[in-house]
Amino acid sequence: MKKIDIICIVEDDPTQLFITKKYLELSGLVETIMVYRNGKEAYEKLKAIFMASEKLPEIILLDLNMPIWDGWHFLEEFTKIPIEYKVHIYILTSSDRQEDKEQAARYNLNSNYLIKPISLSEIKTILSEIEP
Repeated sequence: MKKIDIICIVEDDPTQLFITKKYLELSGLVETIMVYRNGKEAYEKLKAIFMASEKLPEIILLDLNMPIWDGWHFLEEFTKIPIEYKVHIYILTSSDRQEDKEQAARYNLNSNYLIKPISLSEIKTILSEIEP
């Protein structure tokens, strides 16, 4: 299985962040983990990385309900960046609301919609789906 160079977690809840980060570390398949506490911080940092022609994360695990910018606001802005390769975005949320699932479908993320807490097996599945 291919090792992921960079994965980004956008999460404001310290417990969920700890769990997700720990499982990524336990998988042994991730080199670097970036962490941002809200959508605005993530967008600004990732856009700066893009503008500097540096490597963006291959995967973003995105919470929906966060302060400042929620996950939807992040997606609205991030999808405007003219990235020429695929950044795999997975929504990782406690929301099982139908409205959120329908919104995810608008971004073609309906199959990438995961309910927290994430499990180690779900992490391994995500990591195995990324093309080498």
